[in-house]
Amino acid sequence: MPLLRVILFVLLMETGDSVCKLQGSPQPAELAQDGDLTLIKRFIFSFYLTLPSFSFREFKFAQAVIFAVNEINNSPDMLPDFKLGYKIYDNCGTMDILRAALALASGIKGEVSHNNCTKTETVQAILGHSGSSPTIAFAPVVGRFQIPVVSHFATCACLSNRKDYPTFFRTIPSDYYQSRALAKLVKHFGWTWIGAIAVDNEYGRNGIAAFNQAAHEYGVCIEYSEAFSSSDPPERLQRIVEIIKHGTSKVMMAFTSHREIKLMAKELYKQNITGMQWVGSDAWITDHSLTDSEGYSILVGSLGFTVSKAKIPGLEEHLRQLHPSQFPDSQFVRDFWEDVFDCALNGSANTQKKPCSGSESLQNVKSTFTDVSELRFTHNVYKSVYAVAQALDNLIKCEGGKGLFSNGRCADTKHIQPWQVLQYLNTVNFTTEEGEKVYFDSNGDSPARYELVNLKMANKGTMEGATVGIYDATLPESHQFIMNGIPVEVPVSVCSDSCLPGTRKVLQKGKPVCCYDCLPCPAGEISNLTKNQSSVLMDSIHCIKCPSMFWSNEQKDACIPKAIEFLAYDETLGTLLVLFSLLGVFLTMITTLVFYCHLETPLVRANNSELSFLLLFSLSLCFLCSLTFIGRPSEWSCMLRHTAFGITFVLCISCVLGKTIVVLMAFRATLPGSDVMKWFGPAQQKLSVLGFTLIQVLICILWLTINPPFPSQNVSLYEDKIILECALGSAVGFWAVLGYIGLLAMLCFILAFLARKLPDNFNEAKCITFSMLIFCAVWITFIPAYVSSPGKFTVAVEIFAILASSYGLLFCIFLPKCYIILFRPDLKVSGSDNNTMRELHPKMLLLSTFTFLNTFFFLLLTYFCTSVRNNQNSFNTFG
Repeated sequence: MPLLRVILFVLLMETGDSVCKLQGSPQPAELAQDGDLTLIKRFIFSFYLTLPSFSFREFKFAQAVIFAVNEINNSPDMLPDFKLGYKIYDNCGTMDILRAALALASGIKGEVSHNNCTKTETVQAILGHSGSSPTIAFAPVVGRFQIPVVSHFATCACLSNRKDYPTFFRTIPSDYYQSRALAKLVKHFGWTWIGAIAVDNEYGRNGIAAFNQAAHEYGVCIEYSEAFSSSDPPERLQRIVEIIKHGTSKVMMAFTSHREIKLMAKELYKQNITGMQWVGSDAWITDHSLTDSEGYSILVGSLGFTVSKAKIPGLEEHLRQLHPSQFPDSQFVRDFWEDVFDCALNGSANTQKKPCSGSESLQNVKSTFTDVSELRFTHNVYKSVYAVAQALDNLIKCEGGKGLFSNGRCADTKHIQPWQVLQYLNTVNFTTEEGEKVYFDSNGDSPARYELVNLKMANKGTMEGATVGIYDATLPESHQFIMNGIPVEVPVSVCSDSCLPGTRKVLQKGKPVCCYDCLPCPAGEISNLTKNQSSVLMDSIHCIKCPSMFWSNEQKDACIPKAIEFLAYDETLGTLLVLFSLLGVFLTMITTLVFYCHLETPLVRANNSELSFLLLFSLSLCFLCSLTFIGRPSEWSCMLRHTAFGITFVLCISCVLGKTIVVLMAFRATLPGSDVMKWFGPAQQKLSVLGFTLIQVLICILWLTINPPFPSQNVSLYEDKIILECALGSAVGFWAVLGYIGLLAMLCFILAFLARKLPDNFNEAKCITFSMLIFCAVWITFIPAYVSSPGKFTVAVEIFAILASSYGLLFCIFLPKCYIILFRPDLKVSGSDNNTMRELHPKMLLLSTFTFLNTFFFLLLTYFCTSVRNNQNSFNTFG
């Protein structure tokens, strides 16, 4: 059936003539004035047909038209030899508006064909309507007849569609700009969680849709969006109030007319729902009738954009001179007069009021009708009249060859057609007396300029809008919205509090993007406020990893240089190691002094005094070389520490090995017929020590030549710090140095072990055996501890191994001799007493065992600490 209807309609359109036929007689104009050119102004004077109240605002609009027409007719510069006329209609219902529109399009004819739809009786322009919905209804109808329609209050963005509304113009900005301005206002105050209500018509639905889209671009979330109309059943308003009551947002965006907002405020007031911040559209934010409703105090503090204020010189005098005698046929003027002065004019049907005396005057009356202190939309009406007059003036003053029609032709001023006025309206561009530019873009829209007003309670019990900012869409994006510095108290309305720097937001499942949780960034990553494409600050959704040489601070909102770590002299561990090193040097010097003072005793001479002094010297170097491992690594310190350590220890072990060989050789020399000592005298001992040491020197030279140690920054061991260390360069060179030391130590240990049971006079081999036992235990344990120790503890383990092995050699070899020299002087003349040495052996064994266990447990503790640190770093990285 619907398809048949479409086909039938198409056939009728193809076979029949297109005819616009007026049904019934058109409604006569409420206010009219004849002229050579006629403007039609249509206003809504009453709220509803069933209500007796009047809209002074609409009546003021009508008087602004009359004032502007009279002003233009009296001007010698505009429209010379022509007089403007007007017809002002009082249309409320949509059907009445459509009937009037057809009457205006057809002139005095009752029927107009498609081929001949412009007559000389047809009007040149239509001003109005004040509402978007009625304008949407009639603008396409008159658009078919090429009659321009200029509105002062119809803001629906849909009217910018030139395809559907080809003849529509307006002197008020489109809601597209207002919606974006409101979204920018919401973002300016940090409201990311708001509710939205709209009037259930084209104005409200299109306005709130544009607002929602702009708000989404600025990161604002809509908790709920509802629409209703003043004509809806009360249950619908109650349902919306319940939604607001149970909502969590503290800001309400209202894209409604003054009728809906008053109903909403009244109901919220009854249910004691307060504390809301209202953001309103220009349709109600400055409406003077708001204080007429119950609960208007709910709206105190509201914010909204409205057109800029202006002044119209002479308008107040015109309004105060109004008298019913000027419009004797206007029922509305009669009703207006009776309402203002509470009296009844002659012939009035209202017999309950006292008769008017005839002396009533508006000169001393204070009302919204005569108040011209805040002309906003009235000025738009004034500009609409002047825009049409400017177009007509340009058309009439057209010079030949400079017209807007084909070949530069001008219009016939005796037969001006609406479509010709339409062409000139597109080119209108003039400046008002206050410096405001008036022009229309390709969509018929005027420049978007608004004032941000804040509703405050005035002393007289009414609400006034204080200007607290401006919005100008013609300016660059960053300068469009400017606050003027007046403080505005507003609440906080967010679904989730803003994430602090150092955290990132994670969306809550099943909720809008404005509802989220804040999780701290992992170690080594930071977050801070970022900007989106609209230069709006946004919470970070990702944590940024710091560069390799940087680490996150404690708040995790900035990357700072990583801490530099190395074994320093001024830290506790470094200071203790320095003290133990210097103590070893001191004890070595004391031992040397004791030996030097008792150089002629048989005990000193029997233990090869030359090798003993060389050994003490090498031990001093061993203690001192540990100091090269402490401090900030440098190129020279890295090369010195390993080579000095390797050479001094080889020198030390070579001396011990020489002593051991001397013991063995001395024993063989006691055998009958043996002359082995001539092959291992003092000169040969020195040469053997020199030979063993030169081999290590050669290894070190090759190491330093091929790939020497160098200072490096280790960033892989710890994530939050940089370890300054000495890289080995050639690992082969390092382990060759250690291996050579170990080889000599094992050889010395074996020879000393074999010589441990030789006769008592040569029992120094027992001391050497104990010392080598400690030495080998320390360095065997050193290898796994060195490999697994982290950072500066690697250096500490190496220093400890050097000191422990050096102390072991010093105590085990020289402590028994010093004991005899200092505490048993009666024995030093006869050499080493068997009982005395037997007494010292358990002590030396206990000392060796204690040193070994101490070394083992220290290195084990170091290894354990390493594992704990590595696990902690892994945990921090994971977290």
